[in-house]
Amino acid sequence: MGRLEFDVDGTVFTADVLPGEAPESVDALLELLPLESTLEHVRWSGYATWVNIDEVDLPDLPRENHTVYPSRGDVLLYPGYRNEQEILLACGPTCFKSPAGELAGNHVATLDATRDELLSLEESTLREGAKPIAIREV
Repeated sequence: MGRLEFDVDGTVFTADVLPGEAPESVDALLELLPLESTLEHVRWSGYATWVNIDEVDLPDLPRENHTVYPSRGDVLLYPGYRNEQEILLACGPTCFKSPAGELAGNHVATLDATRDELLSLEESTLREGAKPIAIREV
């Protein structure tokens, strides 16, 4: 099983990827890496953060291992079926949605982080604004 590293403004999280559950989506995500961008607080979804990847040319991806209600630590790849493309990091109770309504993202990885670490990440993006993020395969 592969691993990812999420470096958020100097704080590093790792994640296990889920190739057996979302093979095409995992492959598409790995093709994007390394990725440097900004991590922002979600606007509609609850306790989560997201990375806009609209500038990336993703292949047409099927719905695989998709969910509207990710669990804490779940990493979703949303290929933009009804809204902008993004990577969502669920930090607590989340219902993935946008002005277009509920969205189902492909669960591609799970962060190895504690509840408190994820809540701190979510709260810091809410209170302090966007943070630099680098996502790499390790």
